[in-house]
Amino acid sequence: MSEISGRTGLRDGATAVVNESYSFACMRCGHGWEQSYEIEHHTDADGHTFVMYVAEGKVVPSPLSSPACQNCDGHLVRIMRAGQVSSVREAARRPSKVPAARTETAQPPAEPREPHHWHLSDLLHPFRKAS
Repeated sequence: MSEISGRTGLRDGATAVVNESYSFACMRCGHGWEQSYEIEHHTDADGHTFVMYVAEGKVVPSPLSSPACQNCDGHLVRIMRAGQVSSVREAARRPSKVPAARTETAQPPAEPREPHHWHLSDLLHPFRKAS
């Protein structure tokens, strides 16, 4: 989601600042994260426009050019709209409301199972292309 705002005083010479947020998921290790950027639009001495990406007050490379995983430094990273990682994490925290199946015969209660540990790569499986 983009939002154009006036000059925020982050750096001299910025003509406009656009706020954008992205979700990232590493297809190598399954790590997911979100990051917001202030994209400053500038004009150089020759009149050419360029942009500077600022994250957490620091100028950083464009996340769209060659993103790297914060966990494993892998470069097979999927970029998605903002909120994708947080919505998947939120869904994983909610208890499942699937009704229990009816059985005709009485069965002894099952032993308690260890809760399933979800990996982000498991949850992103539907987004992967079929080979």
